[in-house]
Amino acid sequence: MNMKNFWRHKGLRFGLALAVLVLLVLAVGGFRFNMTSSHPRGVYRLVSAAPERGDYVAFCLAFDHPMSDLAVRRGYLARGSCHSGSRPLLKRLVGLPGDYVAVTASGLVLNGFLLPGTARPETDSQGRDLPPSILTSSLIPSGLALVLSQGHPGSFDSRHFGLIPLASLRKVEPVLLFNKEFQ
Repeated sequence: MNMKNFWRHKGLRFGLALAVLVLLVLAVGGFRFNMTSSHPRGVYRLVSAAPERGDYVAFCLAFDHPMSDLAVRRGYLARGSCHSGSRPLLKRLVGLPGDYVAVTASGLVLNGFLLPGTARPETDSQGRDLPPSILTSSLIPSGLALVLSQGHPGSFDSRHFGLIPLASLRKVEPVLLFNKEFQ
């Protein structure tokens, strides 16, 4: 290999290593990246405020959650920093304790209002049958929340894995969005 090619490849390796380092520093600094189609792609920042209805939230499925292993195996969630081995999810906080959620064929009904785009598909994007939903029609109990992505019909959200502990939700705010069709 001549010196010109050596430096070119070394420069590429250095650039890649630098990019990985920057991403790690940003992740440790409270920044999250969403490159999925379930919410606007971009950079989000964790904030210390308590999440409220309508906020974007980041969270991890618990390691022992019945859907964690399936989600990673089937590629619904990429590998990442959560105890379950997956990346944190980014969803909207839609339902809070005291709200009534009804699961219907048309979608989820929250306090008597149908939430558009929440009909649960029977198969995933690969045509594989989805396991039965953990979510059931009920009053949302204290300490739990309903999280959704209404902008993507195949989103892996509460329609599949049920209610999430409120204490596990971290409010995030968009910093830089690459597409805004779901806002």
